[in-house]
Order: sequence, then C-alpha cells, then structure tokens
Amino acid sequence: MFGINIGEFLIILIIAIVVIPAKDWPDVARAAARLVKFIREIIWKITDTAEEIKEQIELEKPIAELSKKTMEDVMSVFRVPEPKKKKATKK
Repeated sequence: MFGINIGEFLIILIIAIVVIPAKDWPDVARAAARLVKFIREIIWKITDTAEEIKEQIELEKPIAELSKKTMEDVMSVFRVPEPKKKKATKK
C-alpha cells in the first residue's frame, strides 16, 4: 500500500493516536473518509477516461484500414503500367 509495509503503517497509526487528542478523532475520521471518497472519484474518472480512449482507438482502427485501402485503390488508377519487354527472337 503506497510502498509502506504493515509494520510502518502500524507505527504511523500509533504515533497518530498519541499525537492527536481523542476529541479530534471524529474530525480526523471525517477528513479521512472525504479523502478516500475524493481519491475513489479520481480513480473512477481516470478509469472511465481510459475506457473511452480505448473504445475510440478501437473505432478508429477500421477507419484507418479502410482509408488506407481506399487510398491504395485510388492511387492504383494513376499508376502508369510498366512497358512490357519484347522477347528477343533467335534467328
């Protein structure tokens, strides 16, 4: 969890219990709950945006392939065919 192992987390929690007075714990709990809610909302927004980008990319792939094929078809009309080489005849 954020690069902190369980032992370090427990030490931080014990220090917080000692430093923060008991009357302030409800306020701390509310602030922590708001922080968790805020982080979850950000994560959901990032996830939704990533999904939208993924869908858009998947939609654009067939369009790119279609436009490439169409361009190749159009350009093939303008290609000048190479002249055919005459076979040398032996006498």
